[in-house]
Amino acid sequence: MEILGTTLRICVDDLDSAIVFYERVTGSQALRFDRGGVSVAAVGAFLLMSGPEAELDVLRKVAATVAVKDVDDAHTTLTEAGARIIAGPVATPVGRNLIAVHPDGSVFEYVDRKPAY
Repeated sequence: MEILGTTLRICVDDLDSAIVFYERVTGSQALRFDRGGVSVAAVGAFLLMSGPEAELDVLRKVAATVAVKDVDDAHTTLTEAGARIIAGPVATPVGRNLIAVHPDGSVFEYVDRKPAY
């Protein structure tokens, strides 16, 4: 599995204000989309999320998002190493993802930029 980078996940009350701050800090333009009732903005190395508290409570359990070259390869590597896949792989607006629980109990999202077939 080739890891390309990580994204820090932040739950915010006011997405529009947060975007202004993070665009200025990172010098990057926000990529906005909605996912399961949650408004999301990817800005540089940050993934900002805003929405219903019940949805955010679930999202807060994921420590970080790990960008990989191929989610299918990550799935194989993770399961062979002892991780438990709890969601995915599934298509997202920008590629595919899966959620894995590592043997130590930490939870990570793994994403690639490959289109769903």
